[in-house]
Amino acid sequence: MPIAESELILNQDGSIYHLNLKPEHLAQTVITVGDPDRVDQITKHFENIECKIRKREFHTQTGSYQGKRITVISTGIGTDNIDIVLNELDALVNIDFNTREVKNEQNSLDIIRVGTSGAIQDAIPVDSFIASELAIGFDSLLHFYDSQHVQFPEISKALTKHLNWDPKKSLPYVVSGDDKLINHMSGDLAQKGITITNVGFYGPQGRVLRLPLQDNNLNNKIASFRYLEKKITNLEMETAAIYGMSKILGHRAVSMNGIIANRATGKFSSNPKDTVERLIKYTLDKIVNYPE
Repeated sequence: MPIAESELILNQDGSIYHLNLKPEHLAQTVITVGDPDRVDQITKHFENIECKIRKREFHTQTGSYQGKRITVISTGIGTDNIDIVLNELDALVNIDFNTREVKNEQNSLDIIRVGTSGAIQDAIPVDSFIASELAIGFDSLLHFYDSQHVQFPEISKALTKHLNWDPKKSLPYVVSGDDKLINHMSGDLAQKGITITNVGFYGPQGRVLRLPLQDNNLNNKIASFRYLEKKITNLEMETAAIYGMSKILGHRAVSMNGIIANRATGKFSSNPKDTVERLIKYTLDKIVNYPE
């Protein structure tokens, strides 16, 4: 049955509504970044660029790095934008825009987030890298989808008990990335970790400027949580949504985090741009060596 025009919205040129992309613009491997300007920071390493398309905060470029075709797209900050980006990326490969029907054969993308993050454990050095093994969503996005089959409710239950979670907040959900991608992208320069995805940068991550917090001890409780001897390592704002949506839609995802702050020690990177640049180069080189 064709998908209604109000549900699958296409622009007059046949491109998907928010991203402004057509299926031919998209590579099998997709790098997502929060900052639209970071797209250029990645594609400056490419040998060629096929297309550059920009609409709102969504900036997309597709080209080749050492012969590997890659799409780089900015999502903007936050899980609400991830809902848009992941659904529209999936539509580009799994829905026929002419018939408006889901294709019989489904295509799986490799989705690699490259972003900055703050460590929650004092032993994690600033300027190091973390490949997220698990992600914990403090947002509510995944609860709007039939997603129980991709979640780890036993971890969520243990965490909410440990945190004495306020029931007025969304129930945290726990999802994993793609094991094969994570194992490939991690290594000596990128340790595996457990990442919390927050709904904001200030209060939700325990930062105080002028507004008091509902729980002044939240970050300390997060840092002291253990599940099967594993610790939560870092905080950011997109990974859990990327992992959850990718799992539901049948795509493979990994989140690569450049640690530019350590919330436990109060340290901040003296050169965060260099940290991001090193993470970009590390990630690109790992991608081209990923076994097909």
